[in-house]
Amino acid sequence: MTKPLPVLRLRVPTDEDAFHWHHVFNDREVMEFHGGAPAERSVYAELTARQRRHDAERGFCLWTVLDEHGEVIGFTGAQPWPHETFGPVGEIEIGWRLGRAHWGRGYATAAARTTVERARAAGVERVVAMVNSRNERSAAVARRLGMELTETYPFTSPKYETEQRALCFRLEL
Repeated sequence: MTKPLPVLRLRVPTDEDAFHWHHVFNDREVMEFHGGAPAERSVYAELTARQRRHDAERGFCLWTVLDEHGEVIGFTGAQPWPHETFGPVGEIEIGWRLGRAHWGRGYATAAARTTVERARAAGVERVVAMVNSRNERSAAVARRLGMELTETYPFTSPKYETEQRALCFRLEL
């Protein structure tokens, strides 16, 4: 028998969420596939501001995820793929990131399913999820959403010592 997914609330990120995201993601294990080291709070201040613009202009963004107690546990959502020379240029990417204390409870899958529903309602016809090939947890979430692995992209970054591979999962909405 399948365990029911938790009930979560998503909101457009507030100024205060920059502080919450910084706190929840200030963990090397959480950031392992996102550059390896925790980011400064200013990074999240810019990110939350950009997400508010995306929501106003497009009807979707990276939303703040709140658990059943109203605690900020991470983000999920959709945004235009941010790179012009790498990956699925011109596509809408969905993603999720949760604080370590909230892993393994079905939160990422529940939040990502809501993201897919909201993207569909906003008129998005197809989404992609880019996942580091070593990130089995996120790849499993993509598969639970019914996404299909369609491409892989090699990438290098000064943040990583070796070449990495990004898996591109797609879902027609």
